[in-house]
Amino acid sequence: MVNFVIDLISRIGYFGIFLLMALENIFPPIPSEVIMPFAGFVVSQGKLNFGLVLLAGAAGSVAGALPWYFAGKWLGTERLQRLAKKHGRWLTVSPEEIEKSVNAFNRHGKKAVLFGRLIPAVRTLISVPAGIVEMNLSTFLAYTTAGSLVWASVLASAGYLLEKNYTTVGKYIDPTAETIVASILVVYVYRVVTHQK
Repeated sequence: MVNFVIDLISRIGYFGIFLLMALENIFPPIPSEVIMPFAGFVVSQGKLNFGLVLLAGAAGSVAGALPWYFAGKWLGTERLQRLAKKHGRWLTVSPEEIEKSVNAFNRHGKKAVLFGRLIPAVRTLISVPAGIVEMNLSTFLAYTTAGSLVWASVLASAGYLLEKNYTTVGKYIDPTAETIVASILVVYVYRVVTHQK
């Protein structure tokens, strides 16, 4: 995967960054922790412009977030509540809990989208509840873009400063992502096991 990322960016530059960051949001195993630091390293070699790298990375992230947003919008609150009523054990949530979550997201959704874009493993998922509660598309795009720009800036800057050691970034971020995913799985299994009708 790392070699694929390096080859694509080396061959098609900014569009490669855009494409990889879009795919990273749709198909998370493609790691932004490799894409943007490598792009930052290429900038340090004078082959790409830092500002354009950030724009390509953020634009790709936003493009990749949109399918999840529209998937959430298609699902919607009412359909999700019906599914929870029918398959509550496996969804590990009740219609009442969904209503509470929707109300909470309506109050704090902007912050959730903004800061969610900065958390590994959550970055992709945060678009779904935004779609479910039908957050205004322009608002979603604004906060997703802001969060994506910050994330791209941090990773690209690290790659720029570390140069050939840019892979170190992933070594620090990957354990965090793995811990978050493992925690989500543990909570899910616990809720399935302890579920009561």
